[in-house]
Amino acid sequence: MRILVVEDDAQIADMLAEALINRQYKVDIAQDGKEAWDWIEMLDYDLILLDITLPKINGIRFCQQLRDRHFSIPILMLTARDTIADKIVGLDAGADDYMVKPFDLEELMARIRALLRRGSSTVRSNLCWGHLCLNPNTYEVVYGDRLLNLTPKEYALLELLIANGRRVLSRPGIIERLWALDDSPTEEAVKFHIKTLRQKLRSVGAPDDLIETVHGLGYRLKQL
Repeated sequence: MRILVVEDDAQIADMLAEALINRQYKVDIAQDGKEAWDWIEMLDYDLILLDITLPKINGIRFCQQLRDRHFSIPILMLTARDTIADKIVGLDAGADDYMVKPFDLEELMARIRALLRRGSSTVRSNLCWGHLCLNPNTYEVVYGDRLLNLTPKEYALLELLIANGRRVLSRPGIIERLWALDDSPTEEAVKFHIKTLRQKLRSVGAPDDLIETVHGLGYRLKQL
């Protein structure tokens, strides 16, 4: 899932991005309302974390404009304004939730999960390819009865491969899906993650060629 953090305090924005990425979310950062609009027009987001006091377009106006244009993206406002009146203004502008700074990070993550669940009324099914199964609700991956210990990026890469099966995924396509636009790595990074993922799969008994290289094109899973 992809989250847009709209926050002009670089330290807070980086802290939020790191915490979200560690929980397997894809994250982009905007430092003002105008930049946030640029992101919204380029990409689809599952949730927005929105500061109220922003340059160019403040958070209240940004939220109103989103709702006026019929965007239904869940919005969680983050602000130092802590009065009931401020909270009412934020919610009336179209926010789905409201937290006051400084906030508890684990409570924030719980609220994010709650907002994301509202967009899906059902628990997501396991993704399986032969003996390999991935649980998108618990982020657990097993091959047969053996558990894999994956990094967040390895998990996201494997999830993408299973979801696409025999469809070939190019390295640029993988980068576009798994990395934020302002943090795009080289294709060598994709090769590195594929290599470590293959090593971990082999360690639990998966065949060496479970992830196939289609030379000149990209990667896909082996035919069952």
